[in-house]
Amino acid sequence: MTLQFVHGGVDRNGAPLHFHIRDGRISGLNGEAAPADGTECVDLEGFAVLPGLVDGHIHLDKSFVGDRWHPHQPVNTLRERLAVEKAAVAGASPMVDRAEALIRQCSAFGTVAMRCHVDIDGSTGVRHLEAVREAALRCADIMRIQLVAFPQAGVISCAGTAAVLEQALAAGVEVLGGIDPTTLDGDAEGQLALLFGLAERYGVQLDIHLHEPGETGLAQLLRIAARTRAAGLQGRVAVSHAYALGDVPLARALQAGEALATAGVAIMSNAPGDHPFPPLRALHDAGVRVFAGNDNIRDCWWPYGNGDLLQRAMLLGYRSGFYTDADLMLALDMVTTHAAQAIGLPQHGIAEGQPATFVAVRADHGPAAVAAVPVERRVVVDGRWL
Repeated sequence: MTLQFVHGGVDRNGAPLHFHIRDGRISGLNGEAAPADGTECVDLEGFAVLPGLVDGHIHLDKSFVGDRWHPHQPVNTLRERLAVEKAAVAGASPMVDRAEALIRQCSAFGTVAMRCHVDIDGSTGVRHLEAVREAALRCADIMRIQLVAFPQAGVISCAGTAAVLEQALAAGVEVLGGIDPTTLDGDAEGQLALLFGLAERYGVQLDIHLHEPGETGLAQLLRIAARTRAAGLQGRVAVSHAYALGDVPLARALQAGEALATAGVAIMSNAPGDHPFPPLRALHDAGVRVFAGNDNIRDCWWPYGNGDLLQRAMLLGYRSGFYTDADLMLALDMVTTHAAQAIGLPQHGIAEGQPATFVAVRADHGPAAVAAVPVERRVVVDGRWL
């Protein structure tokens, strides 16, 4: 691989930045400013060099990117939504092709890794997992994809799902999902006991969808935090959405936040357009790791989204009232370093000896990139300019 000298750009804070790319890794970070003879020089003047974007929550199996436009169909209940989705996905182009199309679209925006929740249940089995895994293999040179076995139709209430979850884990899935243990399954202790038991047995991470409102949702968060501590899974459990934290007064949310921070339970938010969501800055300041993802992109749940995580960071900041550079930097962290830490991604960031995996954007620094969502970008994965 050619030795390269990257110069002229700035880091996330706006400070001048230069380094070499040697054997796919960063070397000589802000060291000798003159390149060695024969080195290929890459001038990034006007660009901010940011860590590669990390999508902490995406559904590749659901998206219609790469297929025709599917008009949104309103429904009255969750079960109706699931039925509409099954029918629409069955009539769409092959899942592996749609998933690949979305992966490549996300990559073009600067995403280098993602945690993908994939539907499994007693009737679907692991077919979706197999399709998304094939798409991930097709794109392995540009994207690191972590799969979550996601029991969207319920764990206890959907016959056969518990067995398929275990089948998925035995086949190497890295993360176990869950969903609304009380309002969907009607058995909080039963679902959580099963999930935490499987997580301990297979040594995997947990990421639980939680849409439950108010005090019901807070009680669930406290159960999850207590089980996380008891199982010794600190730093390996996340709760996605956690709407309840945005449904209650801030002081009440921070009481739950203290338990989450102590247990090392992370919170994912995508700043949903029609629902309260967690107070991200306050939770972060209380010691909770907050991170982000695109969630659904152009599917049966909503027609929005293009996979651009900088746009998602802007939406998080916009809806959260983030105006200062420090707040905008938190939004950037949520789609870079915080997301990487939450999903357990090793060796991520702009540092000596790290893989040369980053995105350069036409901006003065990280906060400006979040506020303006620049179009012009250059994406590098393991020293390869995509």
